[in-house]
Amino acid sequence: MSEQLTLFSHRSNSLPVEEQLNLDHSDIRLYRNFFDEAASNHLLETLTQEINWRQEYIKIHGNPHPIPRLTAWHGDEGSSYSYSGIEMNPEPWTDTLRFIKQAMETVAQVKFNSVLLNFYRDGNDSVGWHSDNELELGNYPVIGSLSLGGTRKFSFKPKQKARSFDKHDVDLSNGDVLLMQGETQQYWYHQIPKTKKSVAPRINLTFRVIYI
Repeated sequence: MSEQLTLFSHRSNSLPVEEQLNLDHSDIRLYRNFFDEAASNHLLETLTQEINWRQEYIKIHGNPHPIPRLTAWHGDEGSSYSYSGIEMNPEPWTDTLRFIKQAMETVAQVKFNSVLLNFYRDGNDSVGWHSDNELELGNYPVIGSLSLGGTRKFSFKPKQKARSFDKHDVDLSNGDVLLMQGETQQYWYHQIPKTKKSVAPRINLTFRVIYI
């Protein structure tokens, strides 16, 4: 770990304050300011520069289209992952990612072996409705999500009643952690919608356990 990272603590010798999102058939916990502003800004700048960001493509009606964000996949050897026809083989952990992973594991109470990074450059970047329910993640995935940079809206909607007034929104800001576990991925979709508001760049890291 770099000397700079050792200057930062994800909390000032105190446990993070936990908020429970009250959604049926879910276990969703929110930790505001899990990393303080100084640490979050440092991590954002470091990841922006050191990660090998990739522009992936998906096929729609046989034609390739760029997904509206940049991505990267890091993890233990063998922790490959695929979604929307995109096969992701892990790059090695960096010191920065190991530092974040170890901090996230203190609240998740699991040992993560992989992380998907998404770089939302502006309000035109987004991710559509989906759930993290791939077979590699097991029946009850634990997803530890860290937001760095600009505040973006994170939306949930139930799979069984996909009506607009059933949607639940939460703003995720610099240093916030969202933990999704239990039945959440079985019963709920989530997304980061596009926005016409002026928003700062945002990096999101979603730590996972891939069953190899």
